[in-house]
Amino acid sequence: MQEHQEKRSGLGLLGYIWNEWISTFVILILLLMTLIIGTGEMIHGQLLRIGERLYGDPATGMQYSFLRAEPEKPTCDRHPNIEAQVKEQMKANASDDFASFFGAASESDVRASLLAAQQQCDEKYQFYDKAITYMDAHPSIRTYRTIETSFFGLFKFGTENRAMLLVVMVVLAAITATLKTHHIGLRSPATRIDFRVYSIAMLFANGLLTSSTISQYHSVTGSGVPVAIEMQVIYWLWITLFATLTLISLFQLIKSPTPTKEGGNLGLAFLSVPLYAYMAIITGVAFTFFMDYPMGQGIYLGQLVEFSSIFLNLALFIWAGMLLKQTRIVDLFLNILRPWNLAPETLTWLILIAAALPTAYTGASGIFVIAAGAIIYKEVWNAGGRRQFALAATAMSGSLGVVLRPCLLIVVVASLNKEVTTDMLYHYGVYTFLLSSTLFLIVSLFFAEQKFRIAPVKIAFPKSLRAFVPVSPYIVIFILIWLFYKHALATDLNEFTAPVMMPVILLLMVLFDKLRKEPAPLAPVGHWDSTLNVYTVPSDGSQPIPAVKPVDDPRNPERRVSFRSALHTATSETVGHIGALVILMALSVSVGGFLERIEIMEAFPTDISSLFVVISLIVVLMIFVGMIMDPFGAVILISATVAPVAYKYGIDPVHFWMIALIGFELGYITPPVALNHLLARQAIGDDEVSEADAEVRHKSFFYRFERWVLPLIVMVPAMLIIAYAPYFFKLFGWYH
Repeated sequence: MQEHQEKRSGLGLLGYIWNEWISTFVILILLLMTLIIGTGEMIHGQLLRIGERLYGDPATGMQYSFLRAEPEKPTCDRHPNIEAQVKEQMKANASDDFASFFGAASESDVRASLLAAQQQCDEKYQFYDKAITYMDAHPSIRTYRTIETSFFGLFKFGTENRAMLLVVMVVLAAITATLKTHHIGLRSPATRIDFRVYSIAMLFANGLLTSSTISQYHSVTGSGVPVAIEMQVIYWLWITLFATLTLISLFQLIKSPTPTKEGGNLGLAFLSVPLYAYMAIITGVAFTFFMDYPMGQGIYLGQLVEFSSIFLNLALFIWAGMLLKQTRIVDLFLNILRPWNLAPETLTWLILIAAALPTAYTGASGIFVIAAGAIIYKEVWNAGGRRQFALAATAMSGSLGVVLRPCLLIVVVASLNKEVTTDMLYHYGVYTFLLSSTLFLIVSLFFAEQKFRIAPVKIAFPKSLRAFVPVSPYIVIFILIWLFYKHALATDLNEFTAPVMMPVILLLMVLFDKLRKEPAPLAPVGHWDSTLNVYTVPSDGSQPIPAVKPVDDPRNPERRVSFRSALHTATSETVGHIGALVILMALSVSVGGFLERIEIMEAFPTDISSLFVVISLIVVLMIFVGMIMDPFGAVILISATVAPVAYKYGIDPVHFWMIALIGFELGYITPPVALNHLLARQAIGDDEVSEADAEVRHKSFFYRFERWVLPLIVMVPAMLIIAYAPYFFKLFGWYH
């Protein structure tokens, strides 16, 4: 695989060193720093609470917060000559024409003021004396204070430089994704003409982005407004990034990567161009040549800096997903279901229900598809499901959980819209999840060749119980880490802390796997039965007994990698995905800005008398936005444009965002882009998808396009119910 990547990068050994070591190591450090910053806030809060318990004294009114810095001795006069000062002040007032005109203070007023000042001075001395005496009586407070304030300084530095941390991470990851040809497109380049068109489009796109960032830098520095050093560095980092990507694209155009297939045609070659390149070309040409706004793309890149905390959390979630991929958790969990020999449709429904939780805990739909898509695909296929059905299930495995706690997308919605809270959205998100998952089961069973299948309870239940035993240590690890954060750091697991806690949990789970010498996870046909030391297949004979290659056998010592190797692999994959996803999101925001500037959203009517028509327009618009933009960019655009109009029409904010979120997910499985299908293809592999297509070439329309059609048959009714059911309930007075 590494040799293949070297050839595709076109940069040989240098590309391999950059991709597999330099960028991986640096981004591992940056991810750990982000983790420390996030955990540091929790630790510092707990240090303050511990300091208060150790050194606070309610009886004397002394608090630890008073002692976080060495008390300064007051400089005021504790025993002044009040009468002398009164005479001096009265003499000054008499010679002051201004005071005389407006009426000078009386002698009694001056005396009262000076006595009050003396009282304040005396109180300062009393506090100083009490603090010094208290600290001398508790000498350990100075040591504890040094530790706490030093930790606070480190944490504060990281917090104030989150934007820089993110941009450096994106620069390294985007260069790596470009060298690996890892950007997200409708298909991967394979033929010579694919790589030629790919390189030309990337050269043009990155050239426009370079020009835009340079234009923005000159615009800012030439405005006469002082620019902070940090922002100047960020501008230079953006320029460096896109200039580097332009040079890489030029190099790959001159020295094309080695094609993996012969033939090809121009139409398919254009499908190989990354989505972000299309977005960069469209917005770059429009901003530069038609709107006289050359710095437009660079300005919209600033959204990444503005929401740096959210995008850093997304990077941590991606890392958590890739760490999950290095464990056997998904495979071991499926061992609990396998003894029941369920029909593929029923098994798939249970898998999707179970997948909703890690989808929510990995922040966005695509991350879980990348992490567990290959295993889910093989499992559904092993159970006797059609390959096209398995592909549909894989694409949907990351869709159903985006409305559940603690999904990061909901946090973004709530942060941009004060009309809703995360609690409100998560509450109604549960109903949305139950609706969509139930519809999947109904639709799947309708098209099933064998409606139900289940093994005898006497046989399946004991095996299922035994299979639960290997899963239990991972559950224990999860509970222990949760209890540690809850009690040691006074922090519960929620939508705000999950980005920090999940990578820690997954790191310990990977470590646990490697200490037990568990083999690296694979997804061959069939599954490994550790009790029988063989690969097994469904008992109904729907799959032949697989011929296991020695290299894939879990007993092969080469499959037992070290924790360091697993961490390296997970981080290396994380780098590519950060580069591909974050750059796509950045250009998606640019597309949103383009749509905003041409005022396409302003075309949304503001004088419609029918709420039904308004909802219908919103439904169509949300699906369209989901088809062309990533979720985070879509939320930013919709929050600024459509949401306020919807609220004015009287649509409940929670109802609106449920429509929006389900519309986005419908857009992610709808051609021509269908982002979740692209990520499923990336996880499963182009060859496997091509074989799945070849198998059904002679069948009817539904079975030929089942991986596209089935998710639509599920999500379209879900969308209609969510959009219109509350409207009709309100119309007929069934709820108020």
